[in-house]
Amino acid sequence: MLYQAPRGTSDILPEEQAYWRFIEQKVAESAQLYGYERIDTPAFEDTKLFARSVGEDTDIVTKEMYTFEDRGKSSLTLRPEGTASVCRAYLEHGLHNQPQPVKLYYIASIFRYERPQAGRYRQHYQFGYEAIGEGDPALDGEVIDLAWRFFADMNLRRLTLQLNSIGCKQCRPNYVDSLKSYYVGRALELCPECQTRLKRNPLRLLDCKQAGCQKVAAAAPKSVDYLCNECAGHFNQLKRYLELLKLPFNVNHQLVRGLDYYTRTVFEIQPEAGGSQSTLAGGGRYDDLIGELGGKPTPAIGFAAGMERLILNLKEQKVAIPPLPKPRVFIACLGDEAKETATKLAAELRGAGVGVIAAMGDKSLKAQLRQANSLGVRYAVIIGEEEVRAGTAVLRDMGSAEQKSVAVGELQGLLK
Repeated sequence: MLYQAPRGTSDILPEEQAYWRFIEQKVAESAQLYGYERIDTPAFEDTKLFARSVGEDTDIVTKEMYTFEDRGKSSLTLRPEGTASVCRAYLEHGLHNQPQPVKLYYIASIFRYERPQAGRYRQHYQFGYEAIGEGDPALDGEVIDLAWRFFADMNLRRLTLQLNSIGCKQCRPNYVDSLKSYYVGRALELCPECQTRLKRNPLRLLDCKQAGCQKVAAAAPKSVDYLCNECAGHFNQLKRYLELLKLPFNVNHQLVRGLDYYTRTVFEIQPEAGGSQSTLAGGGRYDDLIGELGGKPTPAIGFAAGMERLILNLKEQKVAIPPLPKPRVFIACLGDEAKETATKLAAELRGAGVGVIAAMGDKSLKAQLRQANSLGVRYAVIIGEEEVRAGTAVLRDMGSAEQKSVAVGELQGLLK
């Protein structure tokens, strides 16, 4: 039997690692620019955390979570998104006692049982930024600026910024009632899933990707027409800040995001050609979430981005990625004494910070140099019986094929 990775998972092979390290580096650089600190949370949490925060009627909770009972009879769930865990840590460790907003970022594996597709797997990876403890719309603008600047710094082009406000607990019920009234007369035009959503979670009707449902949603009531004075003022101020930052946003009245904890601001960054089904990053405000989890009412905003989908876009736009550093020296040897000398030399060079690959086995010199060439090293150090006796080695430039004999004791200085 030949074992394979489970459906919806993938191995990240060495030739792909440059993309992942490049993204991780850019995530950390952006965090430093905006004052975010890294947090790492467990891969699984109490199931109730996600049911309470994400929403019991969402697709994630009802269909996609990996939930299991451990030997202590506790119900645990593999992390289906990152924000709830960060908020749990914020409460558990008393981060509300620190100067607000507390700015945190993470890079984490995410688990959802859904149909695998390009850029989205059942185990996938995402990074996210969360700013907790401040309701100022200027913070919304800063977070959106962070997201937009991140992708610009990745040299990705032809992106759009989609923006909406879905109101708060005070004004959203009126909007949801209006939405229900509109959809009731068009229920037969909806897909079976949306017919269920109409009863359980009407806001999600706007998020369906089915063509028929999209057509119905296009004429649906707009959330911005039902905002209370505070939410309307917040949204207008945010738009003003985005104009000051010269961010080219588009108000998208069908944008609601797929999680119940969102309030007021929601936004996505999408490729121009791909639309919402290929969203690169998405997020918004979740001012009620900390309170729902047992803390004091605490405003917050954040966003997350999938790394696999980001890599797909980097490849599609042919963005050049810097290669990962590799050893620049290969040591070839002939004979047992030469191998002993090579082993000692390799250790000394590595101790001095020079990356080395040492030949193994009893291959011919020609085969060893062929291996050195395939590895892309810059220099080959060749040691044979004559070199052992003379205390020298042959230093070969693999690019020009020029070579010279040098004392073994001089190699470290030359190669550094």
